[in-house]
Amino acid sequence: MSKLKSTQHIKVEIDLDEMDLTKAESKATYAEIKQYVLEKYSLKVSQLYITKVKRKHGIIERINYNTGEGKARVPKVPLEKEKAIEDALKYFQMI
Repeated sequence: MSKLKSTQHIKVEIDLDEMDLTKAESKATYAEIKQYVLEKYSLKVSQLYITKVKRKHGIIERINYNTGEGKARVPKVPLEKEKAIEDALKYFQMI
């Protein structure tokens, strides 16, 4: 762009309904995922379960530096809850 005055203009129309979702728009919060699973499956899921399923599918938000000594027992996600969380991630177009 320049500071010169121009007599020619270009008009561009973009229909946002036809555009794909951006990465930022397709992210759901843990609360939204929990709410979806609770409403659809009547299951309560923890953030830990959601994180484990996200990692299984290669969705890693950031590095966790608060890992402790690595001696903590990490519970396995029950299959029923894992399927429900996967459905929620598909619903929110994260996988």
